[in-house]
Amino acid sequence: MSAHPSATMNELPEKAAAEADALQHAALRSTMRNQRMQDFFFHKITWLFAASVLAVLIGIIISLAIGAAPAFKEFGLGFITRVEWDPVNDQYGAMIAIWGTLATSIIALAVAFPISFGIALFLTEICPAWLRRPLGTAVELLAGVPSIIYGMWGLFVFAPLFAEYVQPALKETIGQLPVIGVIFQGPTMGIGIMTAGLILAIMIIPFIASVMRDVFEIVPTVLKESAYGLGCTKWEVVRKVVLPYTRTGVVGGVMLGLGRALGETMAVTFVIGNAHSLSASLFSPGNSISSTLANEFAEAATALHSSSLFALALILFGITFVVLSAAKLMLLGMSRSEGTK
Repeated sequence: MSAHPSATMNELPEKAAAEADALQHAALRSTMRNQRMQDFFFHKITWLFAASVLAVLIGIIISLAIGAAPAFKEFGLGFITRVEWDPVNDQYGAMIAIWGTLATSIIALAVAFPISFGIALFLTEICPAWLRRPLGTAVELLAGVPSIIYGMWGLFVFAPLFAEYVQPALKETIGQLPVIGVIFQGPTMGIGIMTAGLILAIMIIPFIASVMRDVFEIVPTVLKESAYGLGCTKWEVVRKVVLPYTRTGVVGGVMLGLGRALGETMAVTFVIGNAHSLSASLFSPGNSISSTLANEFAEAATALHSSSLFALALILFGITFVVLSAAKLMLLGMSRSEGTK
């Protein structure tokens, strides 16, 4: 006898439901497989991007070390402290360029930091609302000016005015003091170490000010309003609330500006004087590592000359690495000390 018709009819929906469940599970497995593949490729691609940065950094170090090897083999580590730079006799030393690089960067940072700090505080705490946006935009536009424009302006506009008005005044006042007076003595030609440092200061002010402004703006309003409610002045709010809250970002902005100053080339080349001489006077012309590379790399006639330029580049890389590493260590120390005071 055949099966009951109603039993057969009941089996059909169950079979259809089972097939639907199977299809749903298959689709779910396919979706999960695709997601795992996407996650795998996403992980590997982003890892490759990150590793490429490290590979490029290692490649730069290796290439600089290989290029600098003949110079260090010829002069030893004394290359760093040698003052002589004489392409005619194939004798080279890095001290003049190192001094110029450090001196101009220190001058730039000493001038740019307080000005940038004042600009950032004015834009975030004091500036009227109608002026805040155009003034902030003007500061950011300064950061986009090409360095060669700063160099040309420094050579043809700033240097003559500096030689005519500022250098004589400094020489007749601070230059007459004992000990530090020698720093402000020498020929008042307009170009030199101090001029290069001041041009660098103008160049890095927009970078430091923009970073400081951004970090000052993230301070919670409730913290500042609470301080004002307790009777604090604007300066007390800045000193006791804003700066402790943003000191990591402030240090980061300063290090960004210092890194720009250490590696700047064209603007410094225009106004530093490009003289291979070492003098205690900031008015005297000098050289930096970047300006030496820009002036002489294309004209290096001997293998030792080219190797010495590679050695200068390696030293500049080392200086920048040391500065940034010191800043990172300082930030880590500041982070550990948070909450202990």
